[in-house]
Amino acid sequence: MYKLPRKLAPIAFSFYMAAIVAAVMSCVLTAVSVGFNSDYVSRVLSAYFVGFPVAFVSVLIVRPLVAKLVSATVK
Repeated sequence: MYKLPRKLAPIAFSFYMAAIVAAVMSCVLTAVSVGFNSDYVSRVLSAYFVGFPVAFVSVLIVRPLVAKLVSATVK
């Protein structure tokens, strides 16, 4: 099985984190805004395709800051 080099770990982390968070948020926010109706899945996917790139870039940008905050608050 092919694995990425260790130096790409931050990008892989950001990709997976963004994918999961964007999926959860798309599901929840779609349910809150329009409810569970016949086009729920298509609306979730539409929101996800917008939200995932935003989430991915955001995680890439804020990851170093979050790492510093964690190291400042964890013994």
